[in-house]
Amino acid sequence: MSLTYKEIITGIVTLIGVTMLFSCQGNLNEIRALDIEGDAPQAIAEGINLKYTDSGRMVANLKSPKMKDFTNKEFPYREFPEGLELEIYDENNEKSTVTSDYGIIYDGTNLIDLQGNVVIFTADSMRLEASQLFWDQNINWIFTDKPNTIKFPNGALNEGEGFDANQNFGNFRSRTNVGVQIIKDDKPDE
Repeated sequence: MSLTYKEIITGIVTLIGVTMLFSCQGNLNEIRALDIEGDAPQAIAEGINLKYTDSGRMVANLKSPKMKDFTNKEFPYREFPEGLELEIYDENNEKSTVTSDYGIIYDGTNLIDLQGNVVIFTADSMRLEASQLFWDQNINWIFTDKPNTIKFPNGALNEGEGFDANQNFGNFRSRTNVGVQIIKDDKPDE
């Protein structure tokens, strides 16, 4: 049996076509595997250290082992499932620190939800501890309905169940509290 030139070419073309078909099918499956699932983040960052500046002056530094970016969702947010540390610098370069075991920033509302061992240590040595804390960046307001403890630099202590405050704690409203207040008596002894 002898093969003609035309039959050999047809066999080779058929072989190449079948090979390409299987090759394309393999690549198609790989491409489908790369497709982002509906509830998956659009990006995951590890070991982040974001520095925020204003006119060359550092105003904040955000550190976290992991951030999941869901800003491609209808209600965009960024999640910090392994916690975060935020250093905030005031106009005098005084540093306040915020830490928590978990955090989520809702981009549409500028609301930050911090959960688990939330600690705020201000530049003037005030320490606030709570299990959950919300920070409304639009109005610079901090609040919680959870139990919290505040230790003031002068030794005063406040334990309460919920509070509202502006972010520098100059306007503070506690819902229920028990504590020790230090009052300086400037009157001379009689």
